[in-house]
Amino acid sequence: MVISVENLTRAYGSRRGVENVDLSIPRGSLYGFLGPNGAGKTTTIRVLLGFLRPTCGKALVMGMDCWSDSRRVKHQVGYIPGDLRLYPWLTGHLALSLFGSIRGMDLRGRGRDLAEMFDLDLSVKVRRMSRGMRQKLGLILSLAPDPALLILDEPTSGLDPLMQDRLQDHLRSVARSGRTVFFSSHTLGEVERLCERVAIVRNGRIVADDTLEALRRRAGHEVEILWRGPPSGDPPAGLRLDERTDAAWKGMYHGPVSVLLTWIAARGPEDVVIKRPDLETLFRSYYQTDERGPTDERGGHPSPGQDDRLGM
Repeated sequence: MVISVENLTRAYGSRRGVENVDLSIPRGSLYGFLGPNGAGKTTTIRVLLGFLRPTCGKALVMGMDCWSDSRRVKHQVGYIPGDLRLYPWLTGHLALSLFGSIRGMDLRGRGRDLAEMFDLDLSVKVRRMSRGMRQKLGLILSLAPDPALLILDEPTSGLDPLMQDRLQDHLRSVARSGRTVFFSSHTLGEVERLCERVAIVRNGRIVADDTLEALRRRAGHEVEILWRGPPSGDPPAGLRLDERTDAAWKGMYHGPVSVLLTWIAARGPEDVVIKRPDLETLFRSYYQTDERGPTDERGGHPSPGQDDRLGM
């Protein structure tokens, strides 16, 4: 495993930043790490980078302890923080020389190639760069060493849609070459387009860790029904309505779609939409009032065997 975290807890006095976190991320993964501000994402990343020492548990990168082997870990990692800050007197050329000397490698050639891809003038000083230009430089500095592991926290902040697409294409290429991408972002759409597997963190705990397809399958189907007239009877088993009027129903369905379609067809619908939920819907479902998270295909709550650490 490129990242192996077991029973990780990091406390800040009486407050827990993260608690009993387990993560196993293999080589070549495009892995999304999701959660709102204060959920524990940044604490986890800082532990992985050796900036914070675990209160208990362990965190390994490439088999090396993130705290005791921090120097060697950092040599294997490219990182861009969510609050990127660069010295105002730096130019791109100087930054590549400086970062290369720290790493003991020449980054200038690869840096120029990346600058061409991101359309960045490396001669401009940071103080004269727009936010998007600074973000491009941060990405170039993290990508240029061609590290085994990329830890990217809000990497597309300030980038226009074209540059976001270029970055995603490049990250897919990075993963195909056997590198691993650990991708944290508030922009759920880009995580959905890029990542094959995601973990959702809430209040310092992992509440879901699986492929997007598996999470969608367990969540059931989104359903929207438009009626020609008020339908007769109560909703069928497995259909939970969030909105209900005489003209329209909206909700989530857990069960065989053929059964639902038969029930709807017998009541004269105007239109029907049945689809798997997108990542934003899945994400919101884990922040519902019910601490156990979303229901499974049968309308119940998944057991630990059905959903990795759900409800930890």
